[in-house]
Amino acid sequence: MTTVQTLHEPARELPVFGEYDVVVVGGGPAGIAAAVSAARHGANTLLVERYGFLGGMGTAGGVTNFAGLYGKRKGEMTQLVRGVVDELIERIAGLNGMNQPQNGMGGRICVRSYDTSAYKLAADQLLDAAGVKLLFHAYAAAAIRDGSRIAALVVETKSGRQAIRANAFIDASGDADVAAFAGVPFEVGDGHGSGLFPTTMFRIGQVDAPAALEAVGEFKAINDFMARAEQQKPGVYKFPREGAILRPNKDPREWRANVTQIRNAQGRAMNGVDARELTEGELEGRRQISEYFRFLKAEVPGFAQSAIVEIAPQVGIRETRRIQGLYALGREDILSSARFDDNIGLNAWPMEMHADGRIEWAFPRDEDNAYNHLPWRMLVPQAVDNLLVAGRCASMTHEGQSAARASGGCFVMGQAAGTAAASLGGGSFAKVDVPALQQKLLADGVDLDR
Repeated sequence: MTTVQTLHEPARELPVFGEYDVVVVGGGPAGIAAAVSAARHGANTLLVERYGFLGGMGTAGGVTNFAGLYGKRKGEMTQLVRGVVDELIERIAGLNGMNQPQNGMGGRICVRSYDTSAYKLAADQLLDAAGVKLLFHAYAAAAIRDGSRIAALVVETKSGRQAIRANAFIDASGDADVAAFAGVPFEVGDGHGSGLFPTTMFRIGQVDAPAALEAVGEFKAINDFMARAEQQKPGVYKFPREGAILRPNKDPREWRANVTQIRNAQGRAMNGVDARELTEGELEGRRQISEYFRFLKAEVPGFAQSAIVEIAPQVGIRETRRIQGLYALGREDILSSARFDDNIGLNAWPMEMHADGRIEWAFPRDEDNAYNHLPWRMLVPQAVDNLLVAGRCASMTHEGQSAARASGGCFVMGQAAGTAAASLGGGSFAKVDVPALQQKLLADGVDLDR
């Protein structure tokens, strides 16, 4: 019997779900900030999200902390990413779900952890207050173009395939799904068949907090226990990578674990936009969690009576498609603390390269001013006039993306995209009045380093 490799899908009429000024695809930090900003600037805004909740990798991927909000300016660690994110943090804190800032890497990085359920609730409340309309459990499936513009987005829902019309679209999907469907040129991974390796996150409860804090309270202390176990008990444990991260949450009886690394059958980074690899990656991530938890219970003080309380709903993807835009943020921009005239906000996270079996960090040369500007041009794709791309799939090199993909940079990109989209009219994003956009961002509390 001959295997049929393709089938012809008959043409059909699609019902129109609705018509909007701005449609945002993806409900992570970039999508949240984009939708809120667009709505507040007067746009009838719809956010389309594949899950039944918001937060992106911060909830679905179990990341449980905001990275890249804080960085050193004039030698002082301070919050550099401002705007919509401040309101989100305030709402999470109001639900008793926000931890205080935690320093790491010898004071060179700072993160704020949160409870994922509080994040989901706070994000719902924030978008509702802004007047954003939501469509959950919907996937981008196609983009219908009219010349150089997207006329409609096609989505798959439990009600079937539907079309959504809008004047402006923002791709905050993380994977540049809309951009790819619309024919925007893009790159995947490092250009050599690999990329930043994914991680399946999990949380551990019922921890003996005093014992655990004394043993592994420092940022990298868990790695000493791993090295000791490998030396004293060779072959007993198999660790997927060096540079494990194990940190306490607000309640120190609960810890978050960033310790796995997902490869494909060729030993390269799992491809998060390949359905087969994604399926195998989900299984492999949980297998690694089971193995690592066995090590924690047996070898690390405070974890003997602990239990896994949550495995993230999906494997945590760091990198898939990145569009080719008007400017690609690169390695030297991060290391040189680059400044741009079309600055839309700040990135305060270093390069964090999840390579094969390890994490490689690279910090700005100016340790006292360890942040860079994010240029408007990195949001503007080639070939489509009414589309912006914000978040980890914006226009960046493989190395530049390893820094700006953090949640801080995503909030910045999203807020700028939503603010600009609200007033696009019939024009092109490539011709946006950037100084006018910057004035709006400043008025909305964004730090533009002025």
